[in-house]
Amino acid sequence: MKKKVKLTKILTYQSIGFLAIIAVTWLNELLGLPALIFHGRFSISHFRQSTLEMLLILAVWLLVGSSTRRMLKRIRQLEDFMRVCAWCRRIDYKGSWMPLEDFLQEGFDTPTTHGICHECLEKQQAALQRAKQARKSAVADVAKVEN
Repeated sequence: MKKKVKLTKILTYQSIGFLAIIAVTWLNELLGLPALIFHGRFSISHFRQSTLEMLLILAVWLLVGSSTRRMLKRIRQLEDFMRVCAWCRRIDYKGSWMPLEDFLQEGFDTPTTHGICHECLEKQQAALQRAKQARKSAVADVAKVEN
């Protein structure tokens, strides 16, 4: 639930930002912001140009908003996957690795993906180190025989 709230805040802040850009564009036309800021002369503005700028900003807003929605939808989909250790088949659920059988008894309806738990990672790293040592000793034995 908290993730969905955070993701909707992204869209809200994005919309507020685009609305602020549109407001500044119209304030520029109504008040002549550069003239106010730099103490210049006030002149009558061209509302057609301001309207075109606003339409351009709205078009960009729609494009950015739709792409943001697609990305957030994909993020939600990927966050819904449950990690499964590829070696021992334990499930990473709320930060702890539980056996697959226990997880299935709970009756969760969640898609899965593969990962590796800490214990299997340590076992695989140890096996890799042993294989490297065996390879080094085999190479050293071959070098002794050749000499």
